[in-house]
Amino acid sequence: MRKALLCLLAVAALALGGCGSKSNELRVGATPVPHAEMLNLVKPMLEKEGVKLTVIEFSDYVKPNMALNDKELDANFFQHEPYLNSFAKERKLALVSAGNVHIEPMGTYSKKIKSIKAVPNGAKIAIPNDPTNGGRALCLLAKAGVFKLRNGVGVNAVKSDIVGNPKGVEVLEIEAALLPRSLDDVTLAVINSNFAMEANLNPVKDSLFTEGGDSPYANLVAVRKGDETRPEIVKLMKALRSEEVKKFLLEKYKGACVPAF
Repeated sequence: MRKALLCLLAVAALALGGCGSKSNELRVGATPVPHAEMLNLVKPMLEKEGVKLTVIEFSDYVKPNMALNDKELDANFFQHEPYLNSFAKERKLALVSAGNVHIEPMGTYSKKIKSIKAVPNGAKIAIPNDPTNGGRALCLLAKAGVFKLRNGVGVNAVKSDIVGNPKGVEVLEIEAALLPRSLDDVTLAVINSNFAMEANLNPVKDSLFTEGGDSPYANLVAVRKGDETRPEIVKLMKALRSEEVKKFLLEKYKGACVPAF
């Protein structure tokens, strides 16, 4: 009797253990536009491959990486490699890229001027406050001729690297997600395309100056180190790099999102 009871308990324990997250399930964190839209597009493709995809939306650039590190997510999709590398190094996280998917050219937006050449003296310009996107924004402004940067700083530029500022513009660092809201208070804001689109700004029509298609900032799927070859992740990457997704990007975003595959 005792032996039979022990066997029943063992079977029950195995059954309970099977109620957790299954290996063919993927919980992926993403910012709403265009990342969550793309993930929802490939859900049926993955279902045919035996993978159940759950998309969890985030509105910032910090929580998705922390949730991935804490195993609350299996992957996330919202960032480019310079940001991922900087974030992971700073916080000592073992997060890596599973592969690039698309590029979202960063652009400059304004409610007060109609041309990047019309930036007035003493203009207030808002840029993202995270190091990688901040440096990217400074480079874009320098390329547009708003000011000059110290030679050789590239995308690692910080505000102190502005060495030629004839118009005396003031650069304000603001959380990336809040930049569209800052447009009422600043002359110009440099905004990532995903946040611009969420605010109903069209990166092609509304931006005064935009990165070219040769931008090195391709958006990627991030995973914990060692999960790059996990079968479900491989299937996710194959789906995100499919012809269906390429067509979706080109037809819906018309240059605001460029396939990187």
